[in-house]
Amino acid sequence: MRILVVEDMVDIGEAIVARFERMGHAVDWEQNGAVAGDLAEVQAYDLIVLDVMLPGRDGFAILKDLRMKRNATPVLILTARSAVDDRVSALDLGADDYLIKPFDYRELEARARALLRRGGGEATNIIQCGRVTVDRSARIASVDGRSLDLTRRELTVLEILAGRPQRIFSKEELIDQLFGFEQEPSPNAVEQYVTRLRRKLAGSGVEIRTMRGLGYQIVVA
Repeated sequence: MRILVVEDMVDIGEAIVARFERMGHAVDWEQNGAVAGDLAEVQAYDLIVLDVMLPGRDGFAILKDLRMKRNATPVLILTARSAVDDRVSALDLGADDYLIKPFDYRELEARARALLRRGGGEATNIIQCGRVTVDRSARIASVDGRSLDLTRRELTVLEILAGRPQRIFSKEELIDQLFGFEQEPSPNAVEQYVTRLRRKLAGSGVEIRTMRGLGYQIVVA
């Protein structure tokens, strides 16, 4: 998934980005609220993690503007404000969840997973595609209980495709969810991941098909 992190404190921002990237997500990090608001208008995200106190523009103003423009991207508010009124204001403006600083990064990950599941219409962290199982919480994939040795991005590609069986994903869509703005993938990066995945899924009854001119889809034989 692609996530926008809006946080002006460098140590917190770096820690959040590192956590989400280890989970396999493409992450864009912005420290200025005004820039972040503009970014959210031109780039589609699966989740926005939004601090309240920001230079340029505060998080509440960004959230209000997003919802006024009918942008339904899930928003997780980060705030040092523990007053009930502030939490109520965030939820009333359209926040989907919030965390009060300081927070445990494991809880941040769990809440992010819950919002991403909700956005995808899924109830659990487990994706079942034929004999292939992807556990998004543990970040592992298996065939009939046998663990697959996948790299972080291979697992992410499998998670994307297996989460929407039969749907065709273009190369551009996959790149968008695998890499942030500051990362420059090689022209054939997606093909390399798919090729390695096919080899590792051999004999599983699950196949990744190339739809010429369209992209890739996963099917259960």
